[in-house]
Formats: sequence, structure tokens, C-alpha cells
Amino acid sequence: MRWTQPFGRLRKEGGLMQTGGSSAGFKGFRACPRVHDLIFWRDVKKTGFVFGTTLIMLLSLAAFSVISVVSYLILALLSVTISFRVYKSVIQAVQKSEEGHPFKAYLDVDITLSSEAFHNYMNAAMLHVNKALKLIIRLFLVEDLVDSLKLAVFMWLMTYVGAVFNGITLLILAELLVFSVPIVYEKYKTQIDHYVGIARDQTKSIVEKIQAKLPGVAKKKAE
Repeated sequence: MRWTQPFGRLRKEGGLMQTGGSSAGFKGFRACPRVHDLIFWRDVKKTGFVFGTTLIMLLSLAAFSVISVVSYLILALLSVTISFRVYKSVIQAVQKSEEGHPFKAYLDVDITLSSEAFHNYMNAAMLHVNKALKLIIRLFLVEDLVDSLKLAVFMWLMTYVGAVFNGITLLILAELLVFSVPIVYEKYKTQIDHYVGIARDQTKSIVEKIQAKLPGVAKKKAE
């Protein structure tokens, strides 16, 4: 069982979660070149547009209700399309041209979803749902004591995070990290790998000491 994280890959070996090299986590983005190029600012204009648009939307959601934000976005989009449609109609009437509908190329695009494509998406979604259910059952029914304790500690820490930040604030912070950490890591890879390695070794040492004091884990190791 594997989990990928921004600074490494976690492997389950004998109940111990170990972290791989810090560069391994970013390799996962290369499976999707568009996402990789986006978060690494390969095209500054494209990344800036996506980053700015999503950030403005999140900030709007932090200040207004979801209904208000969605309504204003739809009104803004309709204002642009209707204005452009009327403008092109006036130009065609003045010039007596027969260019037709300005959005005809987009109206003719086939956006129907075939039953085969729908089933493929559903099968892929069900695969992830089943994996998530198995993981939840394994953690809550304490198949591995250390992993369940890690979840308990993480949830305990999240109670303090929730007392300081709300969901929208966390999403804003997550976006800032997604669009800043990869490019910073790419620039200072050597230094970051060095300090992450030190932290990983310290964490591994602490976890091993905790596991040695847990009767169930010690018994598994002896077997």
C-alpha cells in the first residue's frame, strides 16, 4: 500500500511508515504534463490566469455566500456573451454581412457523453471509493495499531487547526502552497532534500522507539 505526498513517498513496511526521497512526490505530477507545467509556471500567463481566477473565487467565497458568488459569476459571463452577441449583430447589420452567429463554432461542438465514457468514469470512481472504504475500515477497526494512532494524533491536531481556520481559508492556503512550493523546491532542491532527510531520520527514530514500547507491535516484529 502506497501513499504519495509532496515531499516523498510513504511505504508500509512492518507497520512503519517510511518516507522516500523528497523529489519523488513531485514526480507524480509528471503523470499529467498539463498539471505539472501549470504548477511549475512553465507558461507564466496561463498559470497566472488560473492562479488569479481561482484565488479571486476563493476570496469571494470567503466574503460572500456560495449562491451570491455563483450568481455573480453567471451574470458576468452572460453580460459578456450577450454584449458580444449584440455587438456582432449590429456590425453585421451595418456592414450587411452574413457571418452568422458569432458562437456558431462552439454551438456545433459535440459535448454529449457516451454511455461507454460514462461507465468508464464510474468504474474509475468506484475503484477509488472502494480503496477509500478499505482504508477507512482498516484504520477505524485498528488493523494496525500504529496507523490508527497516527490518524488519532492527526485528527487531534486538526481540531486546533479548525479552531483557527475555516474550510475556505484552508483552501486558500492550499492553493498558495500548490503554486509556490513546487517552484521553490525546484530552485532549492539540494538544500531542501538535506533538511527533509534529517527530519525523516529523526521521525523514523521516534516512531521506532514508540513501536518498541507497544506490546502488539513488538510481538509482530518478534514473529
